[in-house]
Amino acid sequence: MAEDYNNPQAAGAADETQQPQGPQFALQRIYLKDSSFESPRSPAIFQGQWAPKINFDIKTRSNKVQDDLYEVVLILTAEALLEEQSAFLVEVHQAGVFACKDFEDEQLEQLLATVCPNILFPYAREVIDSLAIKGSFPALMLAPINFESLYQQQKQAGAQQATGNGNGAITQGTEASTPEAE
Repeated sequence: MAEDYNNPQAAGAADETQQPQGPQFALQRIYLKDSSFESPRSPAIFQGQWAPKINFDIKTRSNKVQDDLYEVVLILTAEALLEEQSAFLVEVHQAGVFACKDFEDEQLEQLLATVCPNILFPYAREVIDSLAIKGSFPALMLAPINFESLYQQQKQAGAQQATGNGNGAITQGTEASTPEAE
């Protein structure tokens, strides 16, 4: 379809169709807010067989920074246990600022609890991997996480308990293993 640049009405109609309609979502910034690595039994830990039990915990929190801007923080904690003693503990707070405009409250809560952590997770996973490797341990290679499923589980549990934490946070404890442990 050819555009008629000589007709002001046609040009105005084209401008109106290009304006975004409805809710708007945009990533503004991703950053590492905090990270820590502890290896309390080094160097003795490197002398034995490496077959750890990995405890893994996921949390999210969000807060409004200013109009239509929200900070979401994904907190991942992984602890490797050998013979019930900590081989290493790594915690990462991966954060992002997201612009969320014209969403209903329920939609906004779900967006901040599912879509935003999905965006942040690959960055946090890379930091955990890097810290474990720098500590002279094998990479953890964390599997992808279904934040939508975790959110639905939390909503169901919240409805059953009739209590909430008020910020749409997801808290999930899981166990994982490294390929070397299998």
